[in-house]
Amino acid sequence: MESLLSLSFDYLSSFDGSKIRKGLRQLEGLLAQICLSVSGKTPISDRRRSVATSPTKDQTPRELSQLKDDPAFREFFKLQEGFEWNVAIRLISCLERLLGKGSNGQNDLLIVSTLDLLQGILLMHPPSRSLFAREIYMNLLLDLLDPTLCPAIHSSTLHTLVAALLSTPRNTRTFETLDGLLTVTSLFKARSASREVKMKCMEFLYFYLMPETPTDVGLGRNYGGVGGGLGWDGDEEGTKGTEEKQGLLGRYLGNVGDLVEDLRESAGVGIMGR
Repeated sequence: MESLLSLSFDYLSSFDGSKIRKGLRQLEGLLAQICLSVSGKTPISDRRRSVATSPTKDQTPRELSQLKDDPAFREFFKLQEGFEWNVAIRLISCLERLLGKGSNGQNDLLIVSTLDLLQGILLMHPPSRSLFAREIYMNLLLDLLDPTLCPAIHSSTLHTLVAALLSTPRNTRTFETLDGLLTVTSLFKARSASREVKMKCMEFLYFYLMPETPTDVGLGRNYGGVGGGLGWDGDEEGTKGTEEKQGLLGRYLGNVGDLVEDLRESAGVGIMGR
């Protein structure tokens, strides 16, 4: 697995778009094979050799909770605990280079593909989310919400931002410190923003308004890793409830109370009443 990751990382570090695309496809194939169940007892080595193939009818997606006892997943998870083999870091670096190349059709497609993979790895390996407690990395996502960029980038960035903030209050505090709410609401109000992007912004704001839960410090151990290689630790202090967030969002957007009421109706008063 290290050799495959190394080859993919080499491609991602290139300035050649075709090589970056190849590296992204290799990583996508690896993650797909780890997340798919295969009928029968398939050796890890066989799954590695087939990472470039398309899923077959014998393969079905698995929930994250179903992966924790899978040898391939455990091996991958442990590799993610260190910086050398961490996929999220490489994808972030790739995004920085792509963003620096400006906006054009092919480059935009590469940015979207990179964001989609980053979203997936943040869900597969929750400790990697701790990277976005750092302002430099959170700023990168906010830069990708610039209204002058294409709608597909905006939508993928908002999805990735949800994955980065999920169950990680410290990241949300960084997002707030960097005026992330202003960035999202400005995109929502922008005349150039498509209807789909406006809907994605609204969905993100609903997610933001939900009451927070502390970081699950045992999550890394539960899924086969030590969970602390990237600074993943407890985050019991600094969580915010819906009312406090409502006040912050109200600085940039009107009728936030209606959003909160909708959220309470959909999630149930018992859940939102914290």
